[in-house]
Amino acid sequence: MKTEGRWFTIVGMTTRDKLIVALDLPSGSAAAQMAERLLGHVGLFKVGSELFTAEGPVTVRYLITTGHKVFLDLKFHDIPNTVRAAAREAAELGVSLVNVHASGGRKMMESALEGVRSAGAAPEAGTKVLAVTMLTSLEAQDLAELGISGTPMEAVVRLARLAQTAGLDGVVASAREIAAIRQACGPEFLIVTPGIRPASSAINDQARIATPSSAIAAGASYLVVGRPITGAPDPVAAADAIVAEMDTARSTPLLG
Repeated sequence: MKTEGRWFTIVGMTTRDKLIVALDLPSGSAAAQMAERLLGHVGLFKVGSELFTAEGPVTVRYLITTGHKVFLDLKFHDIPNTVRAAAREAAELGVSLVNVHASGGRKMMESALEGVRSAGAAPEAGTKVLAVTMLTSLEAQDLAELGISGTPMEAVVRLARLAQTAGLDGVVASAREIAAIRQACGPEFLIVTPGIRPASSAINDQARIATPSSAIAAGASYLVVGRPITGAPDPVAAADAIVAEMDTARSTPLLG
């Protein structure tokens, strides 16, 4: 990984490789059709709770066997032994990214990593494990209700450091926290950023959002975009426009 100002990139990755499309769709057939339309225009497809609950691993297997890369976004949060087994199954499916909740604790995160490694893939080609720091729908008042001390920024950085201590590859965090995570965890730590909305797009239920260019300029490794692409009249054009916006940030990195 190399650093140019605040632009962080993995050697050999194109801008398109850094765009993850959330297939938050009600059926496997709808997800497969969307993935086929976007093939070659984006880097990965995120399969989350809605689709996985509806279809199980069938859609994930289909996407991988047809040449797509998958981010399995199930946010495992359970006792360490259960998470170890679930992470192993995810790695054996062949997903590129899988995540757990950092709030499950260091032992649970370490167990997830053990599970992935037990699947036997080479580290450079295997599944990367991410920790969800804090859901992008949460704000300060939500943390207070949950009894979590500090600001959202402080909570996210604290959990990111814990994930790094546990050996995980990176975190899922909003764009607001990218710079602080970079300072705390360094340039090689992956940061996957959801809550991405082009300036013309609706906010929906996300509280801590950012534009593609601002998130990339801040140092995000990957961006997750859902409805602004999958709900667009022309998903391919929408994806290409987001990649172009990301490219703008890439060609003019912020120095600091």
